[in-house]
Amino acid sequence: MPGGEGRDVLERTFVHLPKVGPVTERRLWQSGIRCWDDFLQAQRIPGISPQRAELCRRHLAEARRCLEAEDWRYFARCLPRGEHWRAYPNFRHRVAFLDIETTGLAPPHRVTVVGLYDGLRTRTYVAKDNLDEFPEDISQYSLLVTYNGATFDLPFLRWQFGGLPLDQIHVDLRYALARLGLRGGLKSIEERLGLKRSERIAGLDGFDAVRLWHEYEAGNDESLALLIEYNTADIRNLEQLMEFAYQGLLARLEGN
Repeated sequence: MPGGEGRDVLERTFVHLPKVGPVTERRLWQSGIRCWDDFLQAQRIPGISPQRAELCRRHLAEARRCLEAEDWRYFARCLPRGEHWRAYPNFRHRVAFLDIETTGLAPPHRVTVVGLYDGLRTRTYVAKDNLDEFPEDISQYSLLVTYNGATFDLPFLRWQFGGLPLDQIHVDLRYALARLGLRGGLKSIEERLGLKRSERIAGLDGFDAVRLWHEYEAGNDESLALLIEYNTADIRNLEQLMEFAYQGLLARLEGN
């Protein structure tokens, strides 16, 4: 991505345009079309017909309007799923790092705890207490960051809440980190990157989360406190993993 200094990656992105993939995007950069303004001002776009270029200009004008209006829906819809990370700096101020605990691996098991962290504040939602507040609260966010959320957390929440859209921009770090060579479970990746957990929860996993919930239902309030601590560590560490993934994917995109 040569010549992009001073501009965020989203305004240098073209893969959300009709029939523009990574190869065409890189060719645009190499030809001197380094950002949206360059494309909009150019008389001729190398490798793109005038008719198609005009269509792309209309899309870019809409993208600019939506970015200025902080309309995340446009980018959630138009960016390829694996490129949602590019919107992170623009919507960082409305991000929710999200993780859930459940009674099992798939519905009809139930969601027991949901944790949200926005970089400043942690919110915890607990079944039979305040879990019904989650749908309204999550609607305040433009960008969701999860680990394996595309196949677990979000489908589970949609089922739990009867079709809750959860259609925000979504970065699933399981796949983002895999592109950087980091594969495996969340805890193993944390260890490889030097992220530590407290001794109370260092050895806990998803099976322990189920056990702790059942202990809480049997009357052990300390088990719920430990489950919430475990969930909170997940969402707080997601922030650091997101920063790592963003910088790594950006360097990869720029060819470093």
